[in-house]
Amino acid sequence: QVQLVESGGGLVQAGGSLRLSCAASGSILSFNYIGWYRQAPGKQRELVATIASGGSTNYADSVKERFTISRADAENTVNLEMKRMKPDDTAVYYCKAGRALREFWGQGTQVTVSS
Repeated sequence: QVQLVESGGGLVQAGGSLRLSCAASGSILSFNYIGWYRQAPGKQRELVATIASGGSTNYADSVKERFTISRADAENTVNLEMKRMKPDDTAVYYCKAGRALREFWGQGTQVTVSS
């Protein structure tokens, strides 16, 4: 059973930075992709950023130039560096991975950006 465990959420002021980590129970290279989604109160869950097994990345327009996704293969971890954060970034952030036709989700970590 695949487990994804997020860490690093918290409270930050607008303009500040935060780093999220997602630790997988097995090799992250076994996934077709792994990345981050978020869900704000009253809104649908949305893509933030993903990284494919080959290393290509995909970002939501709203976070481009501010967020960076990276992979630490030896630690089976994917990280999300968030800079110049805005109150609109407030959400529960989820780690998601895909393999074949299956999807795996973490429990989520709360990120709150105060104005």
